[in-house]
Amino acid sequence: LAVEMNVVGVNRMIQFCKKIKNLEVLLHVSTAYCNCNVKYIDEKVYEPPLAPHKLLDACEWMDGDVLNTLTPKMIGNRPNTYTYTKAIAEYLLYQNKEELPVVIFRPSIVGASWNEPVPGWVDNYNGPTGLLAAIGNGLLRVMKGDFYGTSDIIPVDIASNMMIAVAWDNVVYKSDELKVYHCTTGQMNKFTWGQMERMSHECFMKNPVNTVARIPNPRFTKSYVWHEVCVLFDHVLPAYLMDMMMWVSGKRPIFVKIQDKLRKAVGSLDYFTQNEWVFSNKNLDDLLNKMTPEDRKTFNFNVKSIHWPTYMESYCLGIKRFVLREELSELSKARQTLKRLQRINFAVNVFLFIAVWRLLINRVAVARTLWNFLLGWAIRIFKRMPKVAKSS
Repeated sequence: LAVEMNVVGVNRMIQFCKKIKNLEVLLHVSTAYCNCNVKYIDEKVYEPPLAPHKLLDACEWMDGDVLNTLTPKMIGNRPNTYTYTKAIAEYLLYQNKEELPVVIFRPSIVGASWNEPVPGWVDNYNGPTGLLAAIGNGLLRVMKGDFYGTSDIIPVDIASNMMIAVAWDNVVYKSDELKVYHCTTGQMNKFTWGQMERMSHECFMKNPVNTVARIPNPRFTKSYVWHEVCVLFDHVLPAYLMDMMMWVSGKRPIFVKIQDKLRKAVGSLDYFTQNEWVFSNKNLDDLLNKMTPEDRKTFNFNVKSIHWPTYMESYCLGIKRFVLREELSELSKARQTLKRLQRINFAVNVFLFIAVWRLLINRVAVARTLWNFLLGWAIRIFKRMPKVAKSS
């Protein structure tokens, strides 16, 4: 499917564009991660290990099962077929640069809008939107990721504005070379996974979603062992417990299935949340310098203007409004639900603490001795309190 969409589709577009008279520019939207096997990514097209025409020929006669078997060898140290086929597509365009006015645009992780059409606008679960929605309803609480690593999110309106400017640049200032433009934030306005953890928690505690099932409490960790322990106690066991409650109340259990789907979806992002890249931005800087102050304001793609706390609050509210289709007028009801979950969570934690402590003092001699000492010490302090009060 990735080959069909990203390589075969691009090849068809190339053949179509060759028939167009007076074509001014062919702008191809790729991804900043198409060469994620390299840590420093320059504004150039990298030659892939397999020539595009060989991949296209193989897809014509090879059986799907054979292709699936060969896929791990073909993609090498790339994490998935998406980034691999995007790199193949870029090189296919590069091979046709003499016949077509090609320019390549590489955005990073596209998120909700910064300003246009309204702050926080988003209409799908792609990219970080699905993660934030799962964080908002409390079902996603732990992820593999570098707390201090860069979360290279780019607002969709910033990317759209830059695409327009890139097309303009390559029509007005024609070049014999194929230009590549990175649309990223990491080197110019860094935003980390740790900041996303903190800000998303603050936003969803302030403005909870109506479907909140547990208290939003996301965490990123690079430790495999700690991640698996947290998944067991914070994802798997609560999912079975909630499904048991659903079954007892006569409703269809859904939480275990949701957690299974969520783990697969989140697992596909592990590579990107645990690694970091440096993207060259020279062409972006040159483009900004060519534009007039009025154009820079109208087609704003200066990522330094993004204020991340404001953006994240708009993003989380945008998920609530445009993706989950919830009315902001229902916020008071959602906040009451969240407070009720907090009270339940406190009661459960107290019960578990007492149960575990009782088990320890009944089974472990050291715990029993410590308990007797603390209890005796507390009683002595309590008995002496009236004497202290009288003497004062």
